Amino acid sequence: MTPREQEEYRALRDTIRERGTTRVWLFLIGLVLWAGLAVAVGALAALPVATLLPLLILAAVFETIFSMHTGVERIGRYIQVYYEEDAGGASDLDRKWEHAATAYARAFPRSGVDPLFTLFFVAATILNFVPVLLAEPVALEVSFVGTAHVLFILRVLVARRAASRQRAVDLDRFRQLKSQSKSPESRVESQESRVESQ
Repeated sequence: MTPREQEEYRALRDTIRERGTTRVWLFLIGLVLWAGLAVAVGALAALPVATLLPLLILAAVFETIFSMHTGVERIGRYIQVYYEEDAGGASDLDRKWEHAATAYARAFPRSGVDPLFTLFFVAATILNFVPVLLAEPVALEVSFVGTAHVLFILRVLVARRAASRQRAVDLDRFRQLKSQSKSPESRVESQESRVESQ
């Protein structure tokens, strides 16, 4: 591995570690923020539609966590294809983490780890809807606010399903990209030469 590749590899591994840690803290802080807002809305607001504000916060936290997870997985597949698949020899033994993670996920698909915290988001969404029912709303309010809550639950479930398939999809895509070009640098160089020729 060249010094530049070693630097890139370390930076990518650091990014995975940092984003993984950030994702957990973001979940905890977001859940506390949502809970505080939900309690405040439940105590102060008489309108069922007010529960949409805590739901918006919950959705924003979820989308951020989902985005971070997607990015981390994508970086992992990039490392797997561009660094680990070409690795050979004793000095490269420490560069097999992504292969080991992929093999573990295949061998133990129901290991109990949920990187998107989907059960917590679904439970929080259901709890967020409780004040709507306690406010004795009219049918229109229940259907409008309830639809928003159901749509968010569906979004969480769809994202969970997409995340479960992402590793294999990204792995195939990076392998296709790699087969089209020997390295990312040669793609950039060929694009620059095309621009210069025009």
